[in-house]
Amino acid sequence: MRRSASRNVPVTAVAVALLAVGAAAPPSHSATAPPPEKTPVAAGYGGAVASVDADASAAGIEVLRRGGNAVDAAVATAAALGVTEPYSAGIGGGGYFVYYDARSRTVHTIDGRETAPRSADSSLFLEDGRPIPFAEAMTSGRGVGTPGTPATWDAALGAWGSRSLGQLLKPAERLAKHGFTVDATFRAQTQSNQERFADFPDTARLFLPGGALPVVGSVFKNPDLARTYAELGRKGTGALYRGELGRDIVRTVRNPPVSPDATRVVRSGDLAAGDLASYRTKRQAPTKVSYRGLDVYGMAPSSSGGTSVGEALNILEGTDLSKASQARYLHRYIEASRIAFADRGRWVGDPAFEDVPTEGLLSQRFADSRACLIKDDAVLKSPLAPGDPADPTPCATGGTAAPTTFEGENTTHLTAADKWGNVVAYTLTIESTGGSAITVPGRGFLLNNELTDFSFAPANPAVHDPNLPGPGKRPRSSISPTIVLDRHNRPVLAVGSPGGSTIITTVLQTLTGTLDRGLPLVDAIAAPRASQRNTAATELEPGLWNSPVRQQLEALGHVFTQNPEIGAATGVQRLPDGRWLAAAETVRRGGGSAMVVHPARGR
Repeated sequence: MRRSASRNVPVTAVAVALLAVGAAAPPSHSATAPPPEKTPVAAGYGGAVASVDADASAAGIEVLRRGGNAVDAAVATAAALGVTEPYSAGIGGGGYFVYYDARSRTVHTIDGRETAPRSADSSLFLEDGRPIPFAEAMTSGRGVGTPGTPATWDAALGAWGSRSLGQLLKPAERLAKHGFTVDATFRAQTQSNQERFADFPDTARLFLPGGALPVVGSVFKNPDLARTYAELGRKGTGALYRGELGRDIVRTVRNPPVSPDATRVVRSGDLAAGDLASYRTKRQAPTKVSYRGLDVYGMAPSSSGGTSVGEALNILEGTDLSKASQARYLHRYIEASRIAFADRGRWVGDPAFEDVPTEGLLSQRFADSRACLIKDDAVLKSPLAPGDPADPTPCATGGTAAPTTFEGENTTHLTAADKWGNVVAYTLTIESTGGSAITVPGRGFLLNNELTDFSFAPANPAVHDPNLPGPGKRPRSSISPTIVLDRHNRPVLAVGSPGGSTIITTVLQTLTGTLDRGLPLVDAIAAPRASQRNTAATELEPGLWNSPVRQQLEALGHVFTQNPEIGAATGVQRLPDGRWLAAAETVRRGGGSAMVVHPARGR
């Protein structure tokens, strides 16, 4: 998604040139050093990092080179993304962290999702009994949840890290102080938010200096964020959850600093100091399904990612996708996605408030009862009614359907691995591109609008909606950081993506592209995508929209709309010779950045 000397390189050229030799971060990152080159695939030893941004990947590699582990590298990379990807992530947001521990050969997760204020109820986004306009909710204090990202870093480092938070924030602090090179993607994202940003003086001063868009090739500095990182490094995350930084957040949410010239309706929020002080991450078991003899681990609710990806894989288990034609493969993948989203909408919410049948959703028996709905010569119609995991009747078509509710499409994902074999898949977010558009004055970061991931009202009043707001409740997410292990419980690959509800389909398509279709990981990431989320039409990227396979699928009854870009995945993979391979996008969001500590040719 950025910026530093970025180039779009054909996949074939990448595979020939880079898969053999890899890409490494420069030995150090100083104010005068040129920005690291962006390459989408690298292979070698000592560890690997893949993200959307070269400076962020370099921060993680710097930590690995100095003896840190994958968790340390993930935190350093995430902090750097808060500088270079401020419209996607930062300490004003939250996320989900999945970790493979090489010593015990086990997978662990941290739910660092934002939470609603304790004063919230199901009418959070209702006025006079009707939902407020989404555009007004997304740009408001009303949509801001208690940030979970700093607590996630704290929890991960406390459990599995080897370096202090202060040490790991240093690369990002330097990057914020000295700046990064603006590219066309950063400028375009700023431009798409220009009207929103202009209505908040602190946001405008930071991202629209002099009232103008940042110039491609210029250096963007954020000294306020550098000071904020330095404060967090000295005082710890208590500065946010119990200190002056937290009080600044609360004041900003409760009284958004809007320009007196703004005509926009900007509602206040009800976040309180007690919400910050009482925030806790959740350590919980991952989801797990078996697929093609491998174990696939993901994020359990409050995210719907693990259950939805897992259910869809279970549905696809009965089809030999390696021998299927491209049309049959896509047809089966699309229909499995449709079914998984129908069940997600009915059953998945915050398990602290809802009875979420996670085990049932992930059972092969339930998947088989749903898979028999798929026919090779016909297309299911959306909205499709959900199944019942407690009563998995084969091919049941009863129940009441509800449409899939809207979810914002921006986030960022990173993957990291170290020389000991530990692996991290970590997706973090502030929700919409630009979040709430509200910058905390003097602090250098945007606040999330994550609470807009709640259903404002039931999608269908006749169907229970598990994703209505509640006090301290986590809104449902689609974030899907995924780690795949072999039968010896050793890592095969890890992958994840941004993209709102398209995250689930992006991860599913990348997994099947690699595990079933035999594509190299970088090619599976680069492949043109389709996304079906229990909606009337399936979204296609141009590579599929303009291909003959579209006509073949339309002849079955599929309906398509075009989406110019779906997701922006990154991944790491353990190669048979022991090397790590890091992979990222070749084109989407300006291309991603894959790096290893010691590039090496295959033996």
